[in-house]
Amino acid sequence: MKKIFPRLCCIALCLLFHQLSQAQSISVEGNVLATDKTPLMGVTVSLKGKNTGTQTDQKGHYRLQVKDPANAMLVFTFIGFTTHEEPINGRNVISIVLEEDRKKLDEIVVVGYGSQKKKDITGSISTVSTKAIQDVPVTNPQQALQGRAPGVEVINNSSKPGDEPQVRIRGSRSLSAGNDPLYVVDGIPYAGSLSDIGTGVIQSMDILKDASATAIYGSRGANGVVLITTQRGKNSKPVVSYSGSYGYVKQLSETDMMNASRFIDMRREAYRTIGKYDDANPDASDAKIFNAVELANIKKGTNVDWQKLMISPGYQTNHAVSVSGGNEKTKYTVGIGYFKDQGVLKLQSYERYNLNVGIDQQIGSRVRVGASLLGSYSLRQGETYNGIDNALKMLPIASPYDSAGKLITYPTGDSQQPNPLLDYTNNNRVEKMSRFRIFTSLYGEVEIIDGLKYRLNVGPDIQTYNYGLFQGKNNTNLLIGGGDATATKGYATTMAYTIENVLTYNKAIKKNNFGFTGLYSVQRQNADITSTNVRGIPVETQQYYNLGQALSVTGANSSLSSWTILSYMGRLNYGYDNRYLLTLTLRADGSSRFAPGKQWGYFPSVAAAWNIINEKFLKGQNILDNLKLRASYGRIGNTGINPYATQGQLGRIPYSFAGKGALGFVPTELRNPNLTWETTTSADIGVDFGFFNGRITGVVEWYNQRTTDLLMPHLLPFSNGFNSVLENVGTSQNRGIEIGLSGTVIDNPKGFSWKMDVNYFRNRSKILAIGGGRTADVGNAWFVGHPTYVYYDYKKIGIWQTKDAQEAALYNVKPGEIRLEDVNSDKKIDASDRQILGSPEPKWSGGTTQRFSYKGFELSIVAFARIGSMIKSDFYQNYNTLFGRYNNLNIDYFTPNNPSNDFPRPNANQERPSNYQSLSYFDGSFFKIRNITLSYSLPDAMVKRMQMQELRFNVGVKQPMIIAPYRQKWKGVDPEDVNVIGVDAPATWMLQIGVNAKF
Repeated sequence: MKKIFPRLCCIALCLLFHQLSQAQSISVEGNVLATDKTPLMGVTVSLKGKNTGTQTDQKGHYRLQVKDPANAMLVFTFIGFTTHEEPINGRNVISIVLEEDRKKLDEIVVVGYGSQKKKDITGSISTVSTKAIQDVPVTNPQQALQGRAPGVEVINNSSKPGDEPQVRIRGSRSLSAGNDPLYVVDGIPYAGSLSDIGTGVIQSMDILKDASATAIYGSRGANGVVLITTQRGKNSKPVVSYSGSYGYVKQLSETDMMNASRFIDMRREAYRTIGKYDDANPDASDAKIFNAVELANIKKGTNVDWQKLMISPGYQTNHAVSVSGGNEKTKYTVGIGYFKDQGVLKLQSYERYNLNVGIDQQIGSRVRVGASLLGSYSLRQGETYNGIDNALKMLPIASPYDSAGKLITYPTGDSQQPNPLLDYTNNNRVEKMSRFRIFTSLYGEVEIIDGLKYRLNVGPDIQTYNYGLFQGKNNTNLLIGGGDATATKGYATTMAYTIENVLTYNKAIKKNNFGFTGLYSVQRQNADITSTNVRGIPVETQQYYNLGQALSVTGANSSLSSWTILSYMGRLNYGYDNRYLLTLTLRADGSSRFAPGKQWGYFPSVAAAWNIINEKFLKGQNILDNLKLRASYGRIGNTGINPYATQGQLGRIPYSFAGKGALGFVPTELRNPNLTWETTTSADIGVDFGFFNGRITGVVEWYNQRTTDLLMPHLLPFSNGFNSVLENVGTSQNRGIEIGLSGTVIDNPKGFSWKMDVNYFRNRSKILAIGGGRTADVGNAWFVGHPTYVYYDYKKIGIWQTKDAQEAALYNVKPGEIRLEDVNSDKKIDASDRQILGSPEPKWSGGTTQRFSYKGFELSIVAFARIGSMIKSDFYQNYNTLFGRYNNLNIDYFTPNNPSNDFPRPNANQERPSNYQSLSYFDGSFFKIRNITLSYSLPDAMVKRMQMQELRFNVGVKQPMIIAPYRQKWKGVDPEDVNVIGVDAPATWMLQIGVNAKF
């Protein structure tokens, strides 16, 4: 009994202690959100130092029983987010926001046929993130790359709605075989217009630049590769997102044309030059050089700004709604979008509807399938319309309307100057291009054994377009050329597919990491194109919808084009101890574009990297957090020719046979079955670095590319009956350096922050050989030792002045005419005096993005520059005629009383000044602030009361400032264009407001 009693007491005390402990145990619950207020599912919530834990559900909610709540600590962990510790302190409800671990997120980079940790990358790759894409209002994805990545040059062709910019990665290699990069969307090569893709669905864009990174795509990666990843669903409850914007678009500035007073003076001077204007009798002289209509308008004081009549404010509107979410097994996203760009010319617009669907499904533990669909329908109007041309030429002394308010067909009585406003009335000009496209990426992936995966990618792509152009008899083009109404109808269908079989294996053995990627793929495309041209539409309201009623068919064409590429690829990755990395790649491409025996090209590459930061001698230091040295060498190819180019071409020709008309066929293009691949051999050396725990990161790279077997026309003697034949001749070179820096200047989460990205790059192209031992191909302006594109012309060195009349006479010219450089000093100007004036290739280019934030406000500024290039301006060629028939640029021209050295004297006997083309070359350097955006996010408490996750408002201005000699000194509008400043849609700026919301 004595032994039993103490035991009973002990049991009673234990029960009492247990009850007391239970009394101290509490239930803790709450929600876990991301910084964008999206609930996070699957977050591990555990007690620090204990084995107790749970995970958040679809709503981001958790509940956990906690003992000793006064001293316990909750630990929240989730992949891609920083670990968060939160003391309980007796609380029952604890909700937190997990911050994204930027360092961890940045470690994953999309590469060809997969992704790698950033520290394991051996090639040259730049990334443009979602945030960067959203910083600027863009019409198509290429514009989002402008000024964002070193070595990537994006130049806008025009401000015409629907136009796409030119993209060059590390310069131009080929002289005639194409220099556009390959675009890959969700793993599938993408051909055609990127405008079909709404920018709101893009998650990121990765640019592959060196041979190691691009060789995996073989011939199609010859000019670099842009990998586009669309947005995917997340492990969260359904999230509804909306983004909308409206932009007010105006002409950046008018082309500086002469007003009435200046034009009248210029015409008088043009006739004064040839001795047909008597200043002593101006009234009689004016009656001789101005017609009755013009004289009447001069007396009335008519002064018309035709640009203001033709140009009116446009607008851009963009709306997108999406729903995304999912769980551990299924993730989805569905979105629709609408975009419209109404140009400042009424007949130009671009409208697009988008649908995107993405789904990823996990089946069991080893099988994963998914699909993404990008659908679009677009309508473009005025693709080839250039109404500003006639408006600039129209005289300011011409009145557009008669006394009854009706348009005057020929306001000056000149049949070569119809009223440009006629295009805007009675459907005199109708041009529409409708496009429909469905681009799909399907995949299935199975993990055969641990580390070994097989993936099947299937990418069907269907495109159609329907084109129509109607020009009524009162359309300005027909009023100049004469004739009945015309119409054109075109239709095309493009069917393409890509099938890829990808096998990957990754294995880690102690300090050794092995990775292998094998590929077998086929890509095929068929394009069926038909077009018909007619003249004499009997009822103009039929436009181009009833061609069979036309009086005559002026053209009927159709074509079928097909090509196939068959590919094999193997890539081996090896890493030792996270310090030494090696990548070996070999790809073989067979292209149907080449003749049998020449169809296969083989493209090897090797790349190595040294993660110096992981060496023992850098352990313990706290300044550097990344330092890697990379080097690569390899070959890539370029098909660069149209299908059937090796087979030659026949053309139909009429001839007389037995006294009767007959049709026959003659060769129009020589065949060359020996054509083969252009091949680029590339070497690259780069250093990646980071300081102060990621506050400063950057890259410095040097590259050298040598392209051989250039596909280019070889000129032949005319006695052969052909001008040229396509051959593999010539060699070119590109060398350059790239620098990219990202930094956090000020980082105060509760106050002011300042972050910046800066990039600088320079590329030097050079032709090393053009075949046949020649040093120059003057007709194509190709010169050994010079850039691949140059301006070759006479050099204007001024205007002949009165004091130099005697010397001018030696050149058979007079004072007031253009003075050209006599290169060989032989006292005459001939073809031997033409010279290389410059190149559109800049000495260097760069860009920067500056982001400033304070509490809920954020200001972003995006700018870029091109320095040291030359441009050719068609404005100074087409609207600087100086003979008085058309209006003229408002220039400072030479007169005996105004000895200008910039532009020649007007001359009524010359439709254009002698050697007028020499007036067109200018310094093309410029600095642009491309976009300034100010946004404000409402406080979390206010947003929560509105039952929302996020609400942000923004206002921005596009292209608010351009600093350029062409603009400030020479009164040009915008120096940015590809090679030649064309006469097209006016450059614009835009004021935009927008809203982003999540529910």
